[in-house]
Amino acid sequence: MFGFIKKSLGKTVDAIKTVAPKKKTHFTKDELEDILLEADVAYDLVEIILREIYQEKVTREILKSKLLATLRYADYKEPEFTPPFVELVVGVNGAGKTTTIAKMAYNYQKEGKTVLLGAGDTFRAAAIEQLTLWANRLNIPIVSSKQGHDSSAVAYDAIDSARAKGIDHVIIDTAGRLHTQKNLANELKKINRICDKAHSGAPHRTLLIIDGTQGNSAITQAKAFDEMIGIDGIIITKLDGTAKGGSIFSIAYALELPILYVGTGEQPENLTPFDKYEFVDGLLDALFEEETSNVEKTAEKISEEKLVTESKPKPEVEIEQKTEPEPETVVAKEEKEEITLQEEAPEEVQEVQEVQEVQEVQEVQEVQEVQEVQEVIEEDPNREKEEALEKFLIDERLILLKMLSDDVAFVNYSNTPIDTEIIYKDGKWQYKS
Repeated sequence: MFGFIKKSLGKTVDAIKTVAPKKKTHFTKDELEDILLEADVAYDLVEIILREIYQEKVTREILKSKLLATLRYADYKEPEFTPPFVELVVGVNGAGKTTTIAKMAYNYQKEGKTVLLGAGDTFRAAAIEQLTLWANRLNIPIVSSKQGHDSSAVAYDAIDSARAKGIDHVIIDTAGRLHTQKNLANELKKINRICDKAHSGAPHRTLLIIDGTQGNSAITQAKAFDEMIGIDGIIITKLDGTAKGGSIFSIAYALELPILYVGTGEQPENLTPFDKYEFVDGLLDALFEEETSNVEKTAEKISEEKLVTESKPKPEVEIEQKTEPEPETVVAKEEKEEITLQEEAPEEVQEVQEVQEVQEVQEVQEVQEVQEVQEVIEEDPNREKEEALEKFLIDERLILLKMLSDDVAFVNYSNTPIDTEIIYKDGKWQYKS
């Protein structure tokens, strides 16, 4: 999933690199402003983000917490329903409604669910034929009529047919109506009412398809659709073809609606569930260098100390090369060798012993150096507390803003713009009650 999202952000990342060509460990607020605007984050939202950052040097974790706060409405909980689950898909022409419907149907098929399509876009020429083509390709039943017929009747027949056949999901297409066209807006409201008559509670979910290439300009039309019939979720299409990926933050923040999927290509499998953490990381990976934690840095230091110690050159014993004596008689040679052995043997033995002693001293020093580094870590009374803090921040998705004391810290929660305090108590970190 992450691979698809990261790949789809390619053009947005390229746009960001025009103002931030090199990765850093931190950015100034001025640099961050240029980066967010280049990614098509709305200016009003950029001001809010910068206002909520208290530090002059903006690190990855600080920026991550603020970006995630703009997506705090991204979580979606499916409503309770009696099958079939009916979904109404709306949006303007060209946003990619028909193709997205096919992708949704394909995803349900992979889950082992049955699907039926309703070709409710009776206004646009060839819309019915296009959806029928997809239905045949995926081997999915479809209920359709002729161009110009009542689209609400198609919706009713599709739901009625699905109930009779025990179908799990019904996806109904609608005309690509503009929010400025009153007659089409009234027709959309009518479809919404007819769905409820055909199956109580339907449509269970109304999805708005937004063209990602439109960026922040899609917010106005999205608000109009939401006012007309109420939108439950958003699908962003053509994310792979736009440099305006940052507009997702603006759309989610302005509409206060969950983003359920992003379109990452033209094939049926190119509809990826939206994960806000993976989306934010995909952008931040293009900006920030990787940083190692304190524990990792300590481990690296021990390894480096050990490597340096092991790489120290050891003294080599120089052995004198003696020239061979001239030929002598056997008796004279034996007598001379015996004398030489008696004279030189004690010196050679002493030299070998000295070398061994040097090696033993070096080995002891190596062990002591490694032990000293480890003892410094083990004797550090705050080591356990620091490791517990690091784990708590990761598990709770928090960013450390400031240490107020050894046992009290000021943190920011990723999902909200609210800053709070945590305390170290009973051997663990916890929220201050």
